[in-house]
Amino acid sequence: MNALRSIFAWLGRFLDKARTIMLNLGTAIVLIFFTALIIGALTSSGPETKDPSGRVLFIDPQGTVVDQEVFGSDFLSSLAADSSSDQIQTRDLIKLIRAAAENEDIPAVFIDFSSTGFAGPTTAINIAKELKALRESGKRVIAFSDRLSTISYLMASQASEVWVHPVGSVSVRGLGGMRPYQKELFENLKINFHNYSQGDFKSAVEGNTRTDMSENDRLQREALLNPIWDEMKALMAEARGIQPDDIQSFADDYVGFFGEAAMGNIAYAEANNIIDGTKSFPEFRKYMIKEFGLDEEAETETYKTISYNEFSKQIDKDSTDSDNQIAIITAEGAIMEGDIAPGVAGANGVVKQIRSAHEDENTKAIVFRVNSPGGSIIASEMMRDELSAAKKKGINVIVSMGDYAASGGVYISTPADYIFAEPTTITGSIGVAIAIPTLENAMDYIGVNFDGVVTSKHGGWDPTQAIDDDLDKIFAKWGADAYDRFVNFVADSRSQSYEDINKIAGGRVWIASSAKEIGLVDEIGGIDDAIAYAAKIAELEDYQVEYYGQKLSPEEQIIKELLENFDISIAEPEVLSALNGIASLYEALIEIQEPKALFTCQDCMVSFD
Repeated sequence: MNALRSIFAWLGRFLDKARTIMLNLGTAIVLIFFTALIIGALTSSGPETKDPSGRVLFIDPQGTVVDQEVFGSDFLSSLAADSSSDQIQTRDLIKLIRAAAENEDIPAVFIDFSSTGFAGPTTAINIAKELKALRESGKRVIAFSDRLSTISYLMASQASEVWVHPVGSVSVRGLGGMRPYQKELFENLKINFHNYSQGDFKSAVEGNTRTDMSENDRLQREALLNPIWDEMKALMAEARGIQPDDIQSFADDYVGFFGEAAMGNIAYAEANNIIDGTKSFPEFRKYMIKEFGLDEEAETETYKTISYNEFSKQIDKDSTDSDNQIAIITAEGAIMEGDIAPGVAGANGVVKQIRSAHEDENTKAIVFRVNSPGGSIIASEMMRDELSAAKKKGINVIVSMGDYAASGGVYISTPADYIFAEPTTITGSIGVAIAIPTLENAMDYIGVNFDGVVTSKHGGWDPTQAIDDDLDKIFAKWGADAYDRFVNFVADSRSQSYEDINKIAGGRVWIASSAKEIGLVDEIGGIDDAIAYAAKIAELEDYQVEYYGQKLSPEEQIIKELLENFDISIAEPEVLSALNGIASLYEALIEIQEPKALFTCQDCMVSFD
């Protein structure tokens, strides 16, 4: 026994020393990296500003197009792939495209969206429409890529000419996908799921409680996907001078998973005017030199071009001098407690922005941009409460719904005086998702029993134990009360009865046009329409638009400027990926210990590539 203790004691000392060495080494590497980065930035004059005259504007956004930029608040997130350096604000991209259309000195625009992601299909459709307007302005728009997915082809199709590498791919696969149904897996693991969700269409937890898709979920998913896909096909087909059925046939028969050229989809795409043809990289470069001239200033042989980052710095900033302010506040991503983060509408951060806006005496209206599938009930309540506080001060609140404004996204919209939704916005899902896993069978299988002394009937219960009849009733009432509260809030905000809202609730998800018909939204329109309406009802003849975002610390601001101004792009290291994976596993285990009711919409998250 003494020998065993000695071994473990030695092992403990070894691990402690190893941990100290690794931490010191990691710290040294980080310090060296940032010292070199800052010295390089300080000694550099920065990228040379080019005269755009006669140059082709190259628009190739690297990252995800989002409504509001979110910068990670810690060192790891500042280096991660979803940091601010990998985000493009929708309004900035739209402003750049419109500026390109108006700039007579730019002869053409070269677009490549193969490395661009989008928060959702509505955002992608809006950018495609801006590219369509750019082409229709008379500007020559050229698309070239070695690979085109459904979304990147949607963008490319809006160009005057579309070229693809001879051994590249055109993979227009449409929307949607498969979802895992894991009931049998959990049964095999001896985990019981108790479903207390409210709403016949509330399918957020179906993956854990069923072996296949419910008919209600299939019905509503088809009702969502088909109109969005029809809109995308119409945009593609109109730009290429073909029919939407031609796009559908291509999507059905020539799916480009791998070996795309060998499968014949490039030849088919060219023969059916889905693309104009193929060019290798050298061939395309020579083509562009021939069309637009050789760049004498470049170190290598290439055509005259200017990057969209360089061009964006030359665009005039909006400057309206007015004491009247329309505040734009964005809730983007999953609604959770805590701070704002990439993909997370952190309630603490959003509430601070709302409060800051309504405490500013110049704020005459708030446009609340909601782009969220929902999330935590308490986080939703926090946002709703603060918007209600703004309204009590006489400040009008206008909601602009983006890609998604469902479940919790509807809940936080209830204080609005008026609601706009984009044509393809997904909304609804008025319901509650509750699925509580219990591990009593697993505990019994491995021989673990529970016993003890408690001062209340369920004082010692946790999900490792079974749910008795009394606790079952408590959880059921919990879900029912949350659902009734949700329906009542929506009914009050829409000036309808509980019964009327209950008929269209039940967790069902709606496309914007249907949502307008049933009274969940007031008008189909984008954020510009919402801003104009806010100015109208506030009776503002002049006003300035103020976008509220994160307040960065001085060190965060330094990192942000270094990443942006000196074109520094840092991919996520494998170590960070591993850490993120461990963190996700830990969070999943925590969720098992703390059952939660959620206002969230699994159904509204449309998969697209």
